Amino acid sequence: MKCRHCGAHLDLSLVDLGSAPPSNAYLSAHALKMPEKWFPLSVLVCRVCWLVQTEDFAQASELFDSDYAYFSGFSSSWLAHCERYVADMIARFDLDAESHVVEVAANDGSLLQYFMQRDIPCTGVEPTASTAQSARSKGIPVVEGFFGVSLAKELLTEGKQADLMTANNVLAHVPDINDFVAGFATLLKPHGVATFEFPSLLRLVEENQFDTIYHEHFSYLSLTAASKIFAGNGLEAFEVQQIPTHGGSLRVFCQRSDTGPCTVDASIQDMLLQEVNTGIIGTAFYADFQPRAENVKNEFLEFLLQARREGKRVAAYGAAAKGNTLLNFAGVRADLLPFVVDRNPAKQNKYLPGSRIPIVSEEQLLKYRPDYVVILPWNLKSEIMQQLAYIKDWSGFFVTAVPRLSVVPAC
Repeated sequence: MKCRHCGAHLDLSLVDLGSAPPSNAYLSAHALKMPEKWFPLSVLVCRVCWLVQTEDFAQASELFDSDYAYFSGFSSSWLAHCERYVADMIARFDLDAESHVVEVAANDGSLLQYFMQRDIPCTGVEPTASTAQSARSKGIPVVEGFFGVSLAKELLTEGKQADLMTANNVLAHVPDINDFVAGFATLLKPHGVATFEFPSLLRLVEENQFDTIYHEHFSYLSLTAASKIFAGNGLEAFEVQQIPTHGGSLRVFCQRSDTGPCTVDASIQDMLLQEVNTGIIGTAFYADFQPRAENVKNEFLEFLLQARREGKRVAAYGAAAKGNTLLNFAGVRADLLPFVVDRNPAKQNKYLPGSRIPIVSEEQLLKYRPDYVVILPWNLKSEIMQQLAYIKDWSGFFVTAVPRLSVVPAC
């Protein structure tokens, strides 16, 4: 396989998690009678540009279909993050009713709704019909399709050149990362700004966040790799911020390389130096990730087996893609984890891909009164523990498996 950005041959492995179905391909009761598509889940590192990437097996059209069930608006902490972002960008870049904002991967409109509330014109780009329709129900104009140079040119001819473009948690999701980034350089106004948010590779490796690896994530990004991708496709990164979302992310501010007015901030060089000093451009940094992932798997399995031997009740919360990576890597099925609760009605009464564990509403948690609640989206641990604090009524415990097994009482 060749690198998605620079075309170099890939021969350095980060991790091999076996095989799994697409992590957001939730199953209906009827689908349980049918075979599932499983794909190898192997991640490689480019020794030239240091882009970390999944080995090519699944196509984007197989991962982001009309039944895509991830709706970002079900997380209160994410909505708060979006609202803060909108307020900050309006203040910083003097956005008003004469401006135009484009969000790529707008999902259900969780972010753009706040621009709409401020009467700032906006357009969402979203390839999945289910979430696009949800955004439209909020009054947000949505173009349904995969973003790249071709779609950017279409929007340009429609007069939708952008003062601000935002791409939260999507840069990792695109197979043709060069075409995707070049689309931003195409659609931005000469003095426009694009922001990209993505989970930090540095945090992923250092904190053993292997469950954030799944087929929908084609790339795992450091600023070292991202800045090369931006520079190769008409953008210049001029500032980077470290933010807490998704277990630790980077927000990178970019401008057009040919016309951008912003001076490159010291944060860029500081972050690049931090990554170099940590070892991102050397093979040793990646060497022990596989055994650390396997240790988490083994500890989690041992916990579930011991709970079963002791007659303890265990349930899970959050039918998250990262949870599916963990469960399928560990080989967990409904005999060890009888159900997972999720607030999203689009997931309820369906089954997790691979493990085929049923997804139920929160009412089931109250009826079952489990001794342990496994929080699968550990990045939302604080939010979920607060939401489910009532399990202390029956002396319940919260469990997370990543980055290491943790069992704490509800309080």
